[in-house]
Amino acid sequence: MTAAFRVIFVFFFFVRLQPAPSFPQTRTSAMLAKTDMQRHPITKYKPFPQIDIPNRQWPSRTITQAPIWCSVDLRDGNQALATPMSVDEKVEFFKLLVQVGFKQIEVGFPSASQIEFDFMRRLVAEKLIPDDVTVQVLVQSREDLIRRTFESLEGVKKAIVHLYNSTSPAQRKIVFNLDKQGVIDLAVKGTQLVKKLAADVVGTDITFQYSPESFSLTEIDFSLEICEAVMEVWQPTAEKKMILNLPVTVEIATPNVHADQIEWFCTHMKHRDRAWISLHTHNDRGTGVAATELGLLAGADRVEGTLFGNGERTGNVDIVIVGLNMYCQGVDPMLDFSNLNSIREVYERCTRMDIHERHPYTGDLVFTAFSGSHQDAINKGLKYQLARSQRDLWEVPYLPIDPRDMGRSYRAIIRINSQSGKGGVAYVMENEFGFQLPKMMHKELGRLINAIADKRGQELEPNDIYEAFAAEYLERNKPLTLKSFRTWTQTPSPSATGESGKVCCEVVLEHDGKEVRIEGCGNGPINALVQALLSEGIGPFEIVDFREHSLGRGAEAKAVAYIELRDQRVKKEGRSDRSWFGAAIDTNIELASIRAVISALNRASGGV
Repeated sequence: MTAAFRVIFVFFFFVRLQPAPSFPQTRTSAMLAKTDMQRHPITKYKPFPQIDIPNRQWPSRTITQAPIWCSVDLRDGNQALATPMSVDEKVEFFKLLVQVGFKQIEVGFPSASQIEFDFMRRLVAEKLIPDDVTVQVLVQSREDLIRRTFESLEGVKKAIVHLYNSTSPAQRKIVFNLDKQGVIDLAVKGTQLVKKLAADVVGTDITFQYSPESFSLTEIDFSLEICEAVMEVWQPTAEKKMILNLPVTVEIATPNVHADQIEWFCTHMKHRDRAWISLHTHNDRGTGVAATELGLLAGADRVEGTLFGNGERTGNVDIVIVGLNMYCQGVDPMLDFSNLNSIREVYERCTRMDIHERHPYTGDLVFTAFSGSHQDAINKGLKYQLARSQRDLWEVPYLPIDPRDMGRSYRAIIRINSQSGKGGVAYVMENEFGFQLPKMMHKELGRLINAIADKRGQELEPNDIYEAFAAEYLERNKPLTLKSFRTWTQTPSPSATGESGKVCCEVVLEHDGKEVRIEGCGNGPINALVQALLSEGIGPFEIVDFREHSLGRGAEAKAVAYIELRDQRVKKEGRSDRSWFGAAIDTNIELASIRAVISALNRASGGV
């Protein structure tokens, strides 16, 4: 074996002994893995520069009307999906957006892929675009892409051609290797071609839109410079405006800075009346909604966004939230969210994305209260509101909007766990099952339900609450089981003038396994039962409260009775007063009340 061969043999033997890495790392991922979060002083990042506006106006303004809305679900939202929508899914989603009320819909990037092009053509071929809806198509400032885009628009009545190119210092330096003038030239050249092709289009009303992509990261004066260069080419008028879309492609500053950018731009541009100023905010800092609202205060006319905030990275601004925020302030958003559950269903099915339980207005838990004090306040607020007119001001604690306005029900507003209070339990029993529990019974049942929730360590569904109620009250048949109950009226003696007859009863009970037959008389069936029981040595006790009501309507409706009894021995011995409730259901209201007394006695005997 030569020396060279021995070296090669040892090398490969050594390599075979080395464990294979679980996940091969690229140079970039390895670099990111070993970096640590900096401590003071932080040199890796710097504050975003403020905009000098000595007399800014947006803080004193309010939103009084809806903006022009443009949905970008089918483009910006769709391109951010792990599995983009098929043509059929895009058609269904387009119909949903039309139904909601969008008059401007960005349908895609026809020059980017065949499926995007085919979708545009299908909308035209099947005449799916209403006359009052304008479709928007996105295209980079490149000649081949612009020409392909115009091919897709053949037969469209109204279209927005949305041209963009990146303008930020990082994009200019790192991605395109262009100086400012080079970036301006790119935008101007693309605008010239769009203008030439638009002039040759027959039967299509073209609106031009330009976006200085990365507006939020671009020097504000340069953003204005490039937009005015584009306007100079396009030559919009006050009657035939163009759209200047100023995107927060990456959210990097607080919403007030974004508002300053928009106000500075609007007040410094030469021909403000010749352009609609459009917002397109992303949510990297989690403040996309706030940035949009402040941008509208700062003078913007239009908002691009998506349903439920779908989009790149943390997503676009959520138009549902922005619209319903306006609605809560008494401003008509001009979009129909009255069937939000249906909108959500189409969205989740077509995009394969899930709505978070805490998502504003839409999530499963947003109209849910777990806190006992919240539950009690909501319960009282809803009763107060139901007694008023539909046109009256909405005043329900913890609920800024009426869920019914969005097609949602009160069914899941109050849900029960170990932190819940008596008000929440009573609400569920009444609104889910029709039981109007006496006020003093709320605490007793609430304590029972909380103990069960605490033991299980999880939320209780309404059926869990009912089953616990039924087992504790309706099905308690030990140590007393009612076998039969019969009443009759005892006629008063001739000498007892002015007295009405007494009610007497015969009760057959099973008491600790033995059948007993007892009788008693009183001023009514319940009092007669009490006297009979006392004669058997069951007690002493007294009836403190009796309530009853029907469950349902009609001849077949059942009655529910609630009885509160107090152990008189507790009272005589000077100890704290203690009472128990019983409840029972029967088609006969008299039998329901008798069974409720037995229920209460059984609960008292169980040491509740």
